[in-house]
Amino acid sequence: MSGIKFGTDGWRAVVGKDFNAENVEIVSKAIGKYVFDNYGIYKTIIVGYDPRNMAREFSMQCAEVLKNMGFKVLYSDKVIPTPVLAFNAKVLDACAVMFTASHNPPEYLGIKFIPDYAGPATSEITDEIVSNFGKESPACVKGNIVVTDFSASYFKRIKEIIDFGKIKDLKKRIIFDGLYAASIGYFDKLLSDNGIEYDSIHMYHDPAFGGGMPEPKPKFMTEMIDYVKSHDGYTGFANDGDSDRFGVVNENGEYVTPNEIIAILLMHLKKHKNYSGVLVKTVGGSLMLDIIAQKLGVEVIETSVGFKHVGEAMRKYNPIIAGEESGGLSIQGHIPEKDGILANLLVLEAMAYEGKSLVQLQKELHDFVGCTFINTRVDKKLENVEEIKPVLEKFSKLEKVAGMKVSKKDFKDGVKLYLEDNKTWILVRPSGTEPLLRIYIESNIQDKIDEIISFVK
Repeated sequence: MSGIKFGTDGWRAVVGKDFNAENVEIVSKAIGKYVFDNYGIYKTIIVGYDPRNMAREFSMQCAEVLKNMGFKVLYSDKVIPTPVLAFNAKVLDACAVMFTASHNPPEYLGIKFIPDYAGPATSEITDEIVSNFGKESPACVKGNIVVTDFSASYFKRIKEIIDFGKIKDLKKRIIFDGLYAASIGYFDKLLSDNGIEYDSIHMYHDPAFGGGMPEPKPKFMTEMIDYVKSHDGYTGFANDGDSDRFGVVNENGEYVTPNEIIAILLMHLKKHKNYSGVLVKTVGGSLMLDIIAQKLGVEVIETSVGFKHVGEAMRKYNPIIAGEESGGLSIQGHIPEKDGILANLLVLEAMAYEGKSLVQLQKELHDFVGCTFINTRVDKKLENVEEIKPVLEKFSKLEKVAGMKVSKKDFKDGVKLYLEDNKTWILVRPSGTEPLLRIYIESNIQDKIDEIISFVK
């Protein structure tokens, strides 16, 4: 039972070390007991997996364990994105088990439990699962495994949300970097099925992710960025390993930050699709989002960092859009879980409704806000977890940062200090899994960020 620890989004470990058959059985039985205790033996459980090494084999082991416990198990007939599995949990009133390590390095695999509300499991749920380790649940009846194609219902719902006709009429050039990820066969198929042309690279599943990382960040999308820069008028799209996160590159070959994407989509959904409600963002999200929301008359609900907190707020407030700065979002009427495929399609739809390039939408966004915000993050490793509390206490007592007065403090997730210029803040929060402090900094001027980094060091 060594090495099993549930973090903010499930349990992840290195395949062949802690992620092994013995531990997968322990976790699978613990999940089965949770479902049995809270829903009963007749609750359907659906199981899926991303392209990672051994994901199919371990997911089938899990399905067999759950079957032997008496459950009916619907098992994905192919690699499946997390948002597709989560959506099916919603429509089938089922619990789901996803084998993925999201954007972690290729040697990792993980297990993510998704309750029937179709969002990340809360801490209360994962704590109960952990408490079930080593406990047995009686098999009341003989279960079974049914191999299932989960894509049709998801495609149907996306076609209800997205106006593909508008995107087709836009006639903009698209490059899709499959990044060897789970969205291959889903994002590209939605485009093809609706007559939308696109170019593509890295369009096969590779457990090693091409020797890179399954993360749609600039340093892992260099080939797509080079393609965009060397071809006129292309917008680029990608997803992470299990496709709950998105990565977007504009026509100049520049990475568009998730904060900008969330802002553009908030404006789009309110203006063109008449969505109403609040905006949900995390404490690490940009001030730009607060400014836009205020100008649009939209209330902001701010949560701790992590989509399990965002998802909880989605279920409570039914927002226009909810997102986090690390590249995850969802919208009203969908699921309280990140959906990178939907995010990319919404960007295309926003461009189509305005008849403009993404570069133009970004310019209009920054003009509307009145400035451009710059974000960075510094990770500070500590000797041990005991060092975290004193450092946070030290930050909480600061009245000045890099010569600027602290105007407001927030303690919902670590320590967040707002500075006197109303454009600059610093957030210091601990990692949930290691002796590490994550330090987020935002300002409208790079020099201020540099001064804060020096001050922190």
